[in-house]
Amino acid sequence: MKISISGIRGIYGVDFFPKDVLKFCDGFSKLIKNGKCVIGRDTRKTGEMIEKLVSATMLERGIDVQILGIAPTPVVFRKAKEVGAGIIITSSHNPLEWNGLKFILEGKGITEEELDIVRNESNSNRPKIGKESIVKSNYISDAVEVIGKLEQEKHVTVDVGGGAAKDVAPQLLKEIGCQVTTINDELDKCSRGPDPTSDELTELISKTKDVGFAFDLDSDRVILVINGEKKSSDITLGLGVVKAIRLGIKKFVLSLDSSLAIEKFIIKHGGKVWRSKIGEANVIQMMIKNDAEAGGEGSSGGFILKKFNMCRDGLLTSGLIASIIDEESIKKDVEFFESFSQIRDKVSVESTLHEKVIAGLAKKLKEKYEINQLDGIKISINENTWSLIRKSNTEDVIRISTESNEKKLLEKIQKEMIANVKNCYEEIK
Repeated sequence: MKISISGIRGIYGVDFFPKDVLKFCDGFSKLIKNGKCVIGRDTRKTGEMIEKLVSATMLERGIDVQILGIAPTPVVFRKAKEVGAGIIITSSHNPLEWNGLKFILEGKGITEEELDIVRNESNSNRPKIGKESIVKSNYISDAVEVIGKLEQEKHVTVDVGGGAAKDVAPQLLKEIGCQVTTINDELDKCSRGPDPTSDELTELISKTKDVGFAFDLDSDRVILVINGEKKSSDITLGLGVVKAIRLGIKKFVLSLDSSLAIEKFIIKHGGKVWRSKIGEANVIQMMIKNDAEAGGEGSSGGFILKKFNMCRDGLLTSGLIASIIDEESIKKDVEFFESFSQIRDKVSVESTLHEKVIAGLAKKLKEKYEINQLDGIKISINENTWSLIRKSNTEDVIRISTESNEKKLLEKIQKEMIANVKNCYEEIK
């Protein structure tokens, strides 16, 4: 089981059990000040069972529960902002046997300090039994107001991936003026895995006429297909930034592993960029600290527009991109983003050894390179090339990402860093 500000995640029945659901929801109930909490879930088979446990625990702690049922993470965040607190039953892009809990307070993910309460404290306050109700969301109409209507209809293919985007994503895109075709509506008949960033998206590519979007199971991630080609997750974030700049936004926070090309684009257009630790909650916290209006994570295609939602919002992002994608200037923007390439790999390392491996690598690498240890080890090779080695918050792996505008250098550095991780791991074992 993985416990972090990104959520509680594990394989249900193996290392994540009903007792864990009860414990973490009990702790979370102590943080809820107004006695109300919305609950939503993705489409995993264990989701409904966990939803009943979550609801029963919160009700028993005197919390009034509002049930959204199957709902994308951005929809739950939007509703939780209105209600005050929320719990999403999801493990996002993890394999189907996984599930988990994501906690929301005041419209944003919890902090490290709040996570300590969730993990370590119980709530003995039981003034009454809470009430349960079924609720709906105004997410689509709210998102349409931000995106606006298209001047010219375009055909959009939506790869739901068997996830919670099934009803919301197609309806949102129709509302802004798209003609929509959906594929992979049902989880048990899905032609791909739960993570569109790593899947080849063969079916979506073959069935996309103008624009295609692929979502993960809870819809915080979205990947773009245009011109018969799957684009990188950084392109999704980059085009979200393009739209944000058109909306007059100047201040952005990007995760440490987001493309350097996006940072250069923002600065070129008169904006300012801060870099945060990896993780949606870390990006959000720095956005709040610096009064930044937008940001995101390139690794997940996770664009964040603060005034609308304090989370990675694949649904909103798909609409924002659809509203600009056929413009001539966008082709040049995409070409600029693609002048930089990034390779993302991972090496299997037990979580208990993550810290030792990272510490050993830092000691070795600082003898040769300039390094930044804000989150793992970021190595500056030159002004257009960097590599990042960091432990995963969601898997038993160490992630290695390298970016450059020189292909040969990119491949050379990535191979070198993977070898460094493997060698250090072998030495420590």
